[in-house]
Amino acid sequence: MPRKVKLIMNPIANHGRSLHVANELRPLVSEFGQADWGGTVYPLHATELARQAGEQGYDLVIALGGDGTVHEVINGLMQVPESKRPALGVVATGSGNDFAHYLNLPMEPVEALKRALNGAARKIDMGSLTDEHGHREFFDNTIGIGFDAAVTIRTRKTRHIHGFMMYLWAVLQTIAVNFDPIPMTIQTDQEAWSEPTLMLGLGNGPREGGGFMITPEARMDDGLLHYVAMGKLSRLMMLRYLPEVMKGTHGRYKPFRMGTCKKMVVKAERPLVVHLDGEIFADHGTDIRELTIEVLPAALQVMC
Repeated sequence: MPRKVKLIMNPIANHGRSLHVANELRPLVSEFGQADWGGTVYPLHATELARQAGEQGYDLVIALGGDGTVHEVINGLMQVPESKRPALGVVATGSGNDFAHYLNLPMEPVEALKRALNGAARKIDMGSLTDEHGHREFFDNTIGIGFDAAVTIRTRKTRHIHGFMMYLWAVLQTIAVNFDPIPMTIQTDQEAWSEPTLMLGLGNGPREGGGFMITPEARMDDGLLHYVAMGKLSRLMMLRYLPEVMKGTHGRYKPFRMGTCKKMVVKAERPLVVHLDGEIFADHGTDIRELTIEVLPAALQVMC
């Protein structure tokens, strides 16, 4: 086990399941040696705790929670100089757990903790997003701009459905209200185009929303971001393609533009809604119209 371990827990992840899991794991942590615990009490607290852990010389930071907790933790770790940056471990207790799924981490908490403490470290890429106001945020898995960000915002209002079905219900609701495409100019290091865009997704990993294979060819260690752009579609056609997006076979159809890049610049004629790893970066009512997105190869070690 690394010399110094910090566990960061979100006690309300997955409607309080994380707190129950943490209590179960405490005896196991003691068996493996000393580790320090930290619980989050306000938004972005996990980012602060992870950054402090790096500054205090911890070798390993374990995120105990869902994809949102992992997102906050990696944003703290990425603020630490690479030479001092702790490795990341994950005990997934959230609704989607897309990051843990890609890394083939155990969903059973005890086995996941054993993997985090004793697994081999693997370097993976990170992503970076900066808006026109200079606000920068890192992401480990996916970015959604437009439709899927609106879906993510809608999941915040869903109380009685959890996991993949929560995301599917939010997708159907968002289709019903007919989210409008936004005219965008998109430039990558490979190509450029301008068109009304209903959805633009970028993946460091292949899936989001608990199982939607939005960028099915994405790999977290290939030094690339994979993207999918979708133009205006009728509600009927969106329902037609929904099963294809779930399976990751949508790339063969004409409405979807797919490719890879190391950098992308997005400029929109209207304000954008944006999510990173399922966390809201730009909500309805914010005025963000320009984004610069880049991949940071082999930026973080993860215990796999």
